[in-house]
Amino acid sequence: MGGKGRKGRWGGKGWTRSAPPALPGLAALLVTLIVAIPRAQEPATFHASSSELVVLPVVVTQSNGQYISDLTAERFTVYDNGRPQEVSLFSREDTPVSVAVVVDASGSMRGKMGQVVAATTVFARASNPDDELVIVEFNDRVREMVAGGPVMASDPESLEAALLTLKPDGQTALYDALLAALDRLERASHPRKVILLISDGGDNASRARLDDVLARARRSNVTMYTIGLYDRGAPDTNPDVLQKLADTTGGERYLPDSPGPLLAACRRIAREIRSGYTMGYIPPDRDGAFHRIRVIVEGPGARAMKIRTRPGYFAAGTAR
Repeated sequence: MGGKGRKGRWGGKGWTRSAPPALPGLAALLVTLIVAIPRAQEPATFHASSSELVVLPVVVTQSNGQYISDLTAERFTVYDNGRPQEVSLFSREDTPVSVAVVVDASGSMRGKMGQVVAATTVFARASNPDDELVIVEFNDRVREMVAGGPVMASDPESLEAALLTLKPDGQTALYDALLAALDRLERASHPRKVILLISDGGDNASRARLDDVLARARRSNVTMYTIGLYDRGAPDTNPDVLQKLADTTGGERYLPDSPGPLLAACRRIAREIRSGYTMGYIPPDRDGAFHRIRVIVEGPGARAMKIRTRPGYFAAGTAR
């Protein structure tokens, strides 16, 4: 491994304002609105400071896979457990996101690190220059590679330099690494948060279980994109885990079988993040239960559109 670290866990820009709902009296649900004076034909903007908001990344595509990024807020309806919600946050702009790049540096990745470095650098170059990237590497231990803070997507050279220090070795603590990345993103500065995982999907060294990761992901606003790199028939691979992680968070799984499709997958993920919509609403209940989410688009051409978002989330419990 490129350095030994202790195994464990760490710890808007461009929002469009629609009519906000009446906020609950609970202090934990307060949203601080910083309203900018709009210029002609430009929306007012504000920042949301409450972690209690349900933040939804929404991707809309045509039947041919082309992204649709010019729909207005009025065409969307968000349902929480079947009840329509008042969407108080809406953005269709290319706003910065916080990304945790989670890289498998176990022994099973020997011979693939050159592809990992190239793919991650391509992802950064295709991303919004203001995106912040934290790098979490793991084998049988987990560590954040750049101690000085996030690397900006506008500085892919620093990202590449950090990744080039990786030396694959040891076992695979995938689930511990994902929990660490989820914890780290809680302290990230942008409302929209993404995990880009590059791994073979196997785990043979974590203290955590897959169910722990899935439950934690459902309580977060994080979207996971997973890329499986492995040799067909190799031991300790699990593409089904990569699919489940993506499905649970509204992301996508990719299984490229050569460097060309790998680089194309990273470009597509970056383009999807930049082409998507971000919506937010105050959760209707603090019941500690799982809430199912459905987003629909109405109006011309809606039937031919495919909409993808998080399937749901766990609401916070009632404060005592």
